[in-house]
Amino acid sequence: MSNERSFYGWKLLGALASMDFLNLGMPFYIGAVINPYMLQHIAMSRSTLGLGSTLLNLFVGIPSTLVAISIVRLGIRSTYLIGSAFVCAGSLFLAFATTKPWEFLLGFGVINGIGVCFGDIIPGSTAAARWFERYRGRAVGLVLSGSGVCGFFMAPQIDKLLRAHNGNWRLGWEIVAAGAVLAGIVALLFVKERPEDLGQLPDGAAQPIAGAPPRHASGGLVTQSEWTPGEAYRTSAFWLVVTAGLAAQFPFFVFVAHWLLHLQSVGVPSGEAASSLGLFTVACIAGRLIGGWLMDTMSARWAFMFGLCCYLIGSIAALHAGPGALLIVNSVAVLYGLGIGWTFTCMTTCIAHYYGPTAFPKLAGTLLLLTSGGASPAGWVGGRIFDIYGGYTHAWQLNIAITVIGIVAILFAAKPRHRSEAGAVARAA
Repeated sequence: MSNERSFYGWKLLGALASMDFLNLGMPFYIGAVINPYMLQHIAMSRSTLGLGSTLLNLFVGIPSTLVAISIVRLGIRSTYLIGSAFVCAGSLFLAFATTKPWEFLLGFGVINGIGVCFGDIIPGSTAAARWFERYRGRAVGLVLSGSGVCGFFMAPQIDKLLRAHNGNWRLGWEIVAAGAVLAGIVALLFVKERPEDLGQLPDGAAQPIAGAPPRHASGGLVTQSEWTPGEAYRTSAFWLVVTAGLAAQFPFFVFVAHWLLHLQSVGVPSGEAASSLGLFTVACIAGRLIGGWLMDTMSARWAFMFGLCCYLIGSIAALHAGPGALLIVNSVAVLYGLGIGWTFTCMTTCIAHYYGPTAFPKLAGTLLLLTSGGASPAGWVGGRIFDIYGGYTHAWQLNIAITVIGIVAILFAAKPRHRSEAGAVARAA
């Protein structure tokens, strides 16, 4: 059997994608279906409902540094198990103990947010960065596609199930808790830390011949230097990627928290609104795959910029959504799905490409802390805009302005040159 066929990385991607499905997709996308049913039984304003999404996004970022430490000291597998335990605990709390708004905020926003942070994005991206170099972008895109698959297949089924049970949203959270248990089992059985642990190399490459020059299959898109986090923090490129990452997440958080409510407020029938959300999740999957492929074939900043343009066009179109404009409604959903899938894959892969897998856990932790934390007020802001103005027009205008800032930032975020590379160029000259 060839080394490529026996390469465990491809099997690992399946396990990582399934945990993205269970630990992120179920509490996030299925939660978006469950929460409107909770609104019918727990007295709270739309801004409070949006605050739940704000807290979830905030706590996806706040523990990021601890997640990085956990990956370095305990390993990827143990970090996944911690995340699954939090998602399970938060979902069970929502299912059996929640009767007040503050309990909703605690279970959905805080506990589940911590669970998603430990149980998906950083450990999954770290594993993909360790196991792949030439195909790193595509690997990250595949890993992060699981949640989109969950949103497309599971969200409509959960909605039907809840309607069939008279809006019993507690049943929905019981299902999310069961998914977290399954994610823990998958992590325990299938997660492997590094290709070297199995005597393999990234991408399933053959072992190098003694005396042969080093293998550089990435065509200059990926650094060949060993960066430290401190060195990365001192480059402008890192902070420009952070700025673009903020611009990539804020519009998405507004959309997830308020898109269905926005369509209801402008008179779009509920069936058409639900269909647009289905298109959004399909586009999210496509965006992750497109962004990953582009990251392996072109400059990271250009790939990232094209993804942000999806948000820009989608936000402009959202201003014209209405009951007689179904094509526009569906186009907005598709563009936002492409936008988040595309840009999130580019954001995480960009850090791995620029600074390498060794520094990646800490850098990814900082990146997620700043971007998720900084963009986390989006859900609350969207709800507050509605409470003040009676509509979401100003929310989409705000998304346009933030997206433009992100596009400008990423255009200046060229791949930095490590001091060892600069020294080599000087010696060659």
